[in-house]
Amino acid sequence: MPGRKRAAVLGHPIGHSRSPQLHRAAYDYLGFDCSYEAIDVTEDAAADFAAAVRREPEWNGLSVTMPLKAAMAAAVDRLDPLAEALGVLNTVTFEHGSDRTVLTGWNTDVLGLVNALRHAGAREAPRGVILGAGGTACAAVAALARMGCTSVDVHARSFRSASAAGASGTAASGLRADVQLVGDRLGVQVNLRPWEDAAAACSRADVVICTLPPRGADTLADGLQALGAGCAGAVLLDAAYDPWPSRIAAAWEQAGGTIVPGLEMLLYQAVEQVRLFTGSSFRDEAAVINVMCDAVGLPRR
Repeated sequence: MPGRKRAAVLGHPIGHSRSPQLHRAAYDYLGFDCSYEAIDVTEDAAADFAAAVRREPEWNGLSVTMPLKAAMAAAVDRLDPLAEALGVLNTVTFEHGSDRTVLTGWNTDVLGLVNALRHAGAREAPRGVILGAGGTACAAVAALARMGCTSVDVHARSFRSASAAGASGTAASGLRADVQLVGDRLGVQVNLRPWEDAAAACSRADVVICTLPPRGADTLADGLQALGAGCAGAVLLDAAYDPWPSRIAAAWEQAGGTIVPGLEMLLYQAVEQVRLFTGSSFRDEAAVINVMCDAVGLPRR
């Protein structure tokens, strides 16, 4: 009789993660014998962690969150085409062979974003704005591309260079940011914009995706309120979900817009992870989504 499988979510810090609730609920419903825990792993320790778990046959899958999405992409054996195009992953699967274990990286954040935005009623081919320029912002570029965007504005305080590891600068410095390279690969024009112009850009957008850490857009909320612009018909997805509503979400809703918590994105990307981790055990997607919604207090679909 094979032993119990093991899976986990990795990040730093990780104590706030709701992924264990989502995955455990899905595994219980599917009768899939797999534990799921949260493990604090720093960026510097990512490669060593990947090397260690590949030697342990009970490991079945990893969910990966900030700040490990790029570091873990460099530590796996192969990437699916989407993760390769983005340069970041959020999911790792294991193939245990007789002589070696192969780790494959995937990115389910893109589908998580698309499905959460569509569930909220976001229009197709929207005028899109992304706040932040890290790993989740790369997924946001791909998500907006899938929704028909051909041009996206990205606002950040700084842009990490894709051509010089560890360097940072602004759009004016000539450094090409990771998000811009992703846009090139996907056929989307990515415009790097100053942070100071973000509030005005958001007020004109159909869809805004905030990829900043919790409270990272608090000052932008003040800028939106100062503009006094209406956001009716526009959708803001804030990838952070604790605290909720965030200040920017509260300001957006007050201006008449629709807000989507990061918990919605987490739900939809987790469904795809469960599909990858459970394989032939996966069934009845609608029921799986509903038990996961119940686990974290989201309305049933």
